[in-house]
Amino acid sequence: MATMMKAGVAGENGLSIAEVERPAPGPEQVLVKVVAAGMNRADLNAARGAGVASKASLGRPIGMEWAGEVVELGTGVTGLAVGDRVMCSGSGGYAEYAVADMGRTMRLAASGPELERAAVLPLALMTADDALVTNGRMQQGDDVLVHGASSAVGLMTLQIARLKGARTIAATSGDAGRRARLAEFGATHPVDPNEAGWAESLAEQVGGDGIDVAVDMVSGAGIKALMKLAAVRGRIVNVGRLGGTKAEFDFDLHAAKRLNYIGVTFRTRSLAEIRAIAAKVRDDLWDDIAAGRLSLPIDRSFALDDALAAHEHMAANRHFGKIVLIP
Repeated sequence: MATMMKAGVAGENGLSIAEVERPAPGPEQVLVKVVAAGMNRADLNAARGAGVASKASLGRPIGMEWAGEVVELGTGVTGLAVGDRVMCSGSGGYAEYAVADMGRTMRLAASGPELERAAVLPLALMTADDALVTNGRMQQGDDVLVHGASSAVGLMTLQIARLKGARTIAATSGDAGRRARLAEFGATHPVDPNEAGWAESLAEQVGGDGIDVAVDMVSGAGIKALMKLAAVRGRIVNVGRLGGTKAEFDFDLHAAKRLNYIGVTFRTRSLAEIRAIAAKVRDDLWDDIAAGRLSLPIDRSFALDDALAAHEHMAANRHFGKIVLIP
């Protein structure tokens, strides 16, 4: 007889709470008793079987990151044990139990972050480190710009830039309240991108040859300002497209500055590639995570039964930091 569990599942009319069969781990997967699940904006589409998710996901638990305790191992799992405290990324975290690939499961030390705070870290850590360090090739002393810095990935990128010794960390946010908090996470130059001439003003403040690495959560028409701000041979990493997916592109400016314009997404990455990104986070940032030097603020926690209210809170876009579900 199947063992049932409570979960937040996708449906044609959106998210609902249902009893579903508890998953079993595959050969290279672990089964985790979920203590907390981090919410992400993509969950709003996933709840309807839209966006990155497909109609095949209807009736299945959603949720892209979570933390908890390993309760069962697949036959081929190495490096993990039953009882380990872990944080994971994958699918199905809005549930009492979820399975994760062993390469996307990060074991937490006993002295590491509490599970509620760990649950919101995996995706931001992997996305920010991959964008800033791997693709942006940030080096100590670089001038960095995070465009759209009040998102979870933006806040994590600011912190990693600070840890890696960036000379300047410019950060944009169009919300005055959020912008006022960016310095807590490492921003040296918080900027309002809605102000006329913001890019020219920032260029004067930063001085030097321009921005070495820009991590862009906004895209759209703002690409022209980033290209003007960039140093010769600067790197612009396209992480998000909240400002639009299409815009006029100045090919002559791109060529004159010999810019590297790099697009990143997890949608087209293989499991092996995602495992490699997770491994790099463990190798490069684990001491900082354990010591609490890399963290994200939790805006609000909701019980799993209140997941619909949590989605409404996220859709209203008034939160700062992450929203957490507690099964």
